[in-house]
Amino acid sequence: MNKNILCSKCILDTTIEEIEFDSNGVCNYCHTQEMMENKFPLGQEGDATVNKIVNKIKEKGKNKQYDCIVGVSGGRDSTYTLYKAVKLGLRPLAVHFDNGWNSDIAVKNINNATRILNVDLETIVADWEEFKDLQVSFLKASVSDAEVPTDWVIFSILFETAKKIGVKYIIHGHSFRTEGSTPLSWTYMDGKYVKSVHRIFGKKKIKSFPIMNMFSFFKYSIFYRIKQVRLLYHISYDEKKVFKLMQDELGWQDYGGKHFESAYTSIFQSYILMNKFNIDKRKLHLSALIRCNQVTRDEALMKISSDPFVGGDKQIKFTVKKLGLKMSEFQDIMSSEVKSYKDYPTYYSLIKKLEKLIKFANKLNLVPDSVINKYF
Repeated sequence: MNKNILCSKCILDTTIEEIEFDSNGVCNYCHTQEMMENKFPLGQEGDATVNKIVNKIKEKGKNKQYDCIVGVSGGRDSTYTLYKAVKLGLRPLAVHFDNGWNSDIAVKNINNATRILNVDLETIVADWEEFKDLQVSFLKASVSDAEVPTDWVIFSILFETAKKIGVKYIIHGHSFRTEGSTPLSWTYMDGKYVKSVHRIFGKKKIKSFPIMNMFSFFKYSIFYRIKQVRLLYHISYDEKKVFKLMQDELGWQDYGGKHFESAYTSIFQSYILMNKFNIDKRKLHLSALIRCNQVTRDEALMKISSDPFVGGDKQIKFTVKKLGLKMSEFQDIMSSEVKSYKDYPTYYSLIKKLEKLIKFANKLNLVPDSVINKYF
């Protein structure tokens, strides 16, 4: 068996299909983050950009109940984004998608933050049988993208809600400085992909939540001019300081691993991805922090040497039962041949053909840089 080759700067390695190294052994993801650092500087330039963005949002939202939307999960990034939006004088509507997997800590974090910050909260609750059917479809599809149903539905809900209440800005909680860039081979998503996998493996009709297609995305972005803003791209983000701030001011509680505010995400990333797909998403987060000098490379290597799954058989049995599966069915899923988005109908070929249009939309701030970095 060939040994994984690691980047000489971060801890990403050849378990990533798309990874490339320069003559010094530095990976393309390190170079991407360096490019993003140059494009989105911090300090005075970052402050000036934030002020410009905030003024535009306030102008577009004048005389409206809300001037922007912030998606909240109870996690660290979305909670901090909501906090910053309010402190900057914005009037956000917090939007949460309840897919049936919220941890008690996540719910408490959302309620505390919105109450203390005096922000209205709109929660869209999925019909559990419908969403369970969609999640099981992706497990049966044997792809590493089984978190995509939640991510794409959230994306769809934010645009739908923005259109409904006449808001022109959606503020996301993503920070490339703490999350890095997710490889396409690890996570691909579009509306056609979600619907096609469900059509092949699912049994129920989806009625309780939207699954946006490409036409709807362009309609929202170009016709209705709804823009996506990554506020944290322009704001210094030291995780340890942010944790303390949120704990002190918002009563925020840590729930363990990155994105583990969801009980499903916890077992999917720490057990299913690790054991079936040989994917350790901690590498993305820790590599980003290495590049920002928030952890050392040795510290990161030490962290990934431990098994992230701590739930044991009890958590596996709970998850399998909640999904309505038999343990034998779950074992068949875990042992089935690994597939990817390339094995199912998607918009991928169309996205590649529309490269010039999408890059132009990126210049108009209608398509985020993360899409450009990932697909092109």
